[in-house]
Amino acid sequence: MATNHLSAQSFEAMRSQAEAGDAASQCYLGICYQTGNGVQQDYTEAVKWLRRAAEQNDSSAQCYLGVCYQAGLGVPQEMGEGARWFREAAEQGDPAAQFNLGVCYEMGQGVPQDLAEAVKWYHQAAERGEPQAQFNLGVFYETGQAVPQDYFEAARWYKLAAEQEVAPAQCNLGLCYQTGHGVIRSDSEAVKWFCRAAKQGDKTAQHNLGLYYASLENATSESETEAEGEGTETAG
Repeated sequence: MATNHLSAQSFEAMRSQAEAGDAASQCYLGICYQTGNGVQQDYTEAVKWLRRAAEQNDSSAQCYLGVCYQAGLGVPQEMGEGARWFREAAEQGDPAAQFNLGVCYEMGQGVPQDLAEAVKWYHQAAERGEPQAQFNLGVFYETGQAVPQDYFEAARWYKLAAEQEVAPAQCNLGLCYQTGHGVIRSDSEAVKWFCRAAKQGDKTAQHNLGLYYASLENATSESETEAEGEGTETAG
């Protein structure tokens, strides 16, 4: 059931289903209250419905409930409780929850910091197409944290995230092409990915693009200077 542009009739129908115990409707109703879609935003009410769905093992509701606990939306902020709900959803294969749980382990939020465990959850989310997990996994492979350094794997995950318009991944992929790390070196490919990231406002990509064009201008100036000097004679 989509929650975009809900009519009053469809909202009331969803509420009736939620009150009757339908977990999917409870989850969507909770999201509506959390986002203010079709109803006045109310985080406490959002938590009430998300919890009802989460307790019926709805993985989306569990993930959203984890976010509520992490951010303190409608409940006191409790990082450990947030991680607990992320785990419940992650173990059911929810990619957003797997990514969030990976972040918890990487940052030590609500769980002991454990980079190997972070990589494990990023891998699971990345394999299900979660773009931010794909980017984070690329960083781990590029830096060699918790995994053997592998530029090929780094570039592979960056590309998957870049194709889903993750700007930092596009920037990093551009650097891979510029340096030949994990891919065949290609200035044109590097510029292509820098441009895509730069258009999204990525400052590092904008900087890299500026450096690239500056290097071209310098090379052109040097060539012109050399050409002007050819054929000249010095006084004897």
